Amino acid sequence: MNIFRKSLLYSLFYFVGCQALLAQVAKLPTRWTREALDTKIPFSEYPRPQLQRNQWMCLNGQWDYIGGKDVANALNPIKPIAFDGKIEKIRVPYCPESVLSGIQRAQEINLWYRRTVEVPSDWGNKQVLIHFGAVDHNATLFVNGQKAGTHSGGYDSFSFDISSFLKKGENTLVVAAYDPNDGKAPSGKNGPRGDYTFSSGIWQTVWLEPVNKNYIKSIRLLPDPANSRLKVEVNSEGGGNITAIALNGKKVVAQAKAAAGTVFYLPIENPVLWSPDKPFLYDLKLSLSGNNGTVTDEVKSYFGMRDIKLGKVNGTVRPLLNGKFVVQLGLLDQGYWPDGVLTAPTDEALKYDIQFTKDAGYNLIRKHMKTEPQRFYYWADKLGLLVWQDMPAIWYQDEDTLRTRKVFRQELKAIIDDHYNSPSIIAWVPFNENWGAFDVKNITDWVKKYDTSRLVNGNSGFNNNPSYQKPYGDPGNGDFVDTHIYVGPYKASVPDERRAASLGEFGGVGLFTRDHMWPVENNAYDYEPTRTALTDRYVFLLDQVEQLMKYKGLSVAIYTQTTDVEHEVNGLLTYDRAVEKMENDRIKAVNEAVIREGDKLNPQLE
Repeated sequence: MNIFRKSLLYSLFYFVGCQALLAQVAKLPTRWTREALDTKIPFSEYPRPQLQRNQWMCLNGQWDYIGGKDVANALNPIKPIAFDGKIEKIRVPYCPESVLSGIQRAQEINLWYRRTVEVPSDWGNKQVLIHFGAVDHNATLFVNGQKAGTHSGGYDSFSFDISSFLKKGENTLVVAAYDPNDGKAPSGKNGPRGDYTFSSGIWQTVWLEPVNKNYIKSIRLLPDPANSRLKVEVNSEGGGNITAIALNGKKVVAQAKAAAGTVFYLPIENPVLWSPDKPFLYDLKLSLSGNNGTVTDEVKSYFGMRDIKLGKVNGTVRPLLNGKFVVQLGLLDQGYWPDGVLTAPTDEALKYDIQFTKDAGYNLIRKHMKTEPQRFYYWADKLGLLVWQDMPAIWYQDEDTLRTRKVFRQELKAIIDDHYNSPSIIAWVPFNENWGAFDVKNITDWVKKYDTSRLVNGNSGFNNNPSYQKPYGDPGNGDFVDTHIYVGPYKASVPDERRAASLGEFGGVGLFTRDHMWPVENNAYDYEPTRTALTDRYVFLLDQVEQLMKYKGLSVAIYTQTTDVEHEVNGLLTYDRAVEKMENDRIKAVNEAVIREGDKLNPQLE
């Protein structure tokens, strides 16, 4: 066989044993790659578990696509393109840089999507909303040729009422997405100074939902265990009255009525508290009615009763979950996938990383430099993992500051609003290692005031700094003194009189795993030669964490990282999630031992 034919066959067949024929080569397939490629409607699960209605239509799947640097400008266009010439097919919601999208090209900049849809007849004369989980970065929607709305922001959800643009029968939707990846908007690792594959355009679920003219637009839930109540605010389109019912299983535990747009409370007597050990969730039913008593909208939701704050334990400032010190022991979770880039291949895959973390004895995830779909936080809520949520970094914060810094602030607020109701999220992290840092002290204070129910880590790893800018350093406020030590954990930060001590990143010890690595030169902060040696090293590091917790006041330790990510081979799992690189029974045992030792630091009741 000649060399050309060998090369051609290799490019067509990648899976072991030539299991599947792919239009694009999967550099490193996962166990879910085939399913994602074969499924007609990816992510067909209801995408917003905390505001759920019965009727909806998922728009994921095949769309027409035209993209590239030389394609018509997709930044706030006046009208849609004609979609003539070469038209490709893209699999939404996977970004065009991913193999799962069917495109697999880098940095398109201008991205145009088109599909047709017919509104179901049983929706009657209801208003129709279109929802986008996330589009990177500027999105414009056209319905039947008319501009229906625009949105800026790559990590927050948005919606448009498209009722007035629809007609009977077939309707044409066109989405223009513009993403220059120029570092002048929040982009995290997905930017010009980031480490990994860029991603652009639609990367979370797109869906339609019918509602009446008077409908529930948003809800805001704040658990208040100390006063045995849940604070509720329900905003509606068109006013009306709200009836709220809280349930424990099928048992009604509380009921209240209030005007839409006002704050009210549901009394939760003897609340069952949410924690990683017992992630109990109450169900919540909300209905909206007019002055005549006619119900115009009903939604289902849930909530967890927990609080998080700082307090002193034996004279040391520590974070208290439900009034008790629980050492936060977790993984840095970057949420990248070799087949989907920023998007997990399936909902099962999205859940897998959380379940693996839980099963390995951790109680915390630090979601690093990106957000996730609402269902990620649903699984964290349901399975019981604490979450630190990072704000994706901006890279050129000192250029065109009136625009770039405003974009950062707007998206930070939008991300907090999106995920405010999730009990698993206990801390916001506005900045990481001085990347794109500006006004850190003021922004930390703002977040603390905007969301008084959570902790704030203003600049995680303030001891580290990129070479291209001056370090902002420790802002001196917020709730944590946070350093990153590789490999560590020696010289971790210590608490002061107002803040707890956190080791926001440590570890990063790598293991080469042949046939399960991204095809680039791989690296880590340090290495071990075997699975057993790596496990031994980890156990030793956790023994040191325990010493720092007991005698130096350390309260949080976050190991790098859940999985390998492209060139980085320091995960507990390989990038394809196929190999557990440590002996997980030993990892779980030492993690749980450290958490138990932390519990012993709490004052013991007689």
